[in-house]
Amino acid sequence: MIDEPTIAQTEGALPPNPAEQPAAAEGRRPPRGAPRPDRPKRRDVNGWVILDKGVGMTSTHAVAVVKRAFNAKKAGHAGTLDPLASGILPIALGEATKTVPFVMDGRKAYVFTVTWGIETDTDDAEGRPVATSDARPERAAVEAALPTFVGAIEQVPPRYSAIKIAGERAYDLARDGEEVVLVARPVQIDHLAVVEHSPERTVIEAACGKGTYVRALARDLGRLLGCYGHVSALRRTRVGPFTEADSCQVAALEAAGPDGNAGNLHPVETALDVVPSVPVSRDMALRLMRGQPVILRGRDAPVEGKAFATCGGILVAVGDVERGELVPHRVFHLGGTANRSA
Repeated sequence: MIDEPTIAQTEGALPPNPAEQPAAAEGRRPPRGAPRPDRPKRRDVNGWVILDKGVGMTSTHAVAVVKRAFNAKKAGHAGTLDPLASGILPIALGEATKTVPFVMDGRKAYVFTVTWGIETDTDDAEGRPVATSDARPERAAVEAALPTFVGAIEQVPPRYSAIKIAGERAYDLARDGEEVVLVARPVQIDHLAVVEHSPERTVIEAACGKGTYVRALARDLGRLLGCYGHVSALRRTRVGPFTEADSCQVAALEAAGPDGNAGNLHPVETALDVVPSVPVSRDMALRLMRGQPVILRGRDAPVEGKAFATCGGILVAVGDVERGELVPHRVFHLGGTANRSA
């Protein structure tokens, strides 16, 4: 919305003298030329914050809020959560950003509500109706249909998704009115179960792998049942190793401030919970820090695959074990001050 012009702007009156004006309200930009208050110096903060994001907040805004709460230099999130969705949004600070792919590749769990009778162009409550039906499914019918979507299945993503088509995001093309045709992709759904049911809506819990769209699942379930449907509520309850029990809310973070949030910070290596750990000597750690491979010895050393190395209990590097050597792909600069949860 454009501000309406003031009397001074329309009638040629002289602009107010800044020196004669009261002090600017807190949070507003100071007058031009006035000294700005010193901003707190950003800090090196390393670890994971598991935010319980509320409905209406974007993932980008959530990252900014957490970064400000810790006064951290660097932050990023592990998997976008739509503004209409709530729940677990893992946010990496500092060196933890190097472990984001491990969390994004982890299993996820959701509780979502399907409202029956309407399919929308976005497959959620924000979209416009594209198909309707007076039919409503019985609980038994929903439960009988769910196994069709469990296991390794092919799923067509929603038109309004971040998937790229010829370099453009599908949702950008859809918003511009262009025809969006997406091909089915393989996804893994491990578990589906009805939690609550009424004639108008059904609450379902799901556990699935990377790349699964809950909105597409609701759409396809409605089509299979012959009554159409869309997601009207969605909550993510798990991402990789992180659950609701690990989470905190924005209000608590902001109230605690940078010096009081240590208990909300989880160690960087928490993201590597499914990766074998290998203790190494100081000399080996120094080689890994220089990007050089080291030979792993001992009966318990992993033979192949991913592994991360620690020295004195501190994360040093993560990489691949190849022919008895650990080849580092990411090295960490945590020193003796690696952050650990209380």
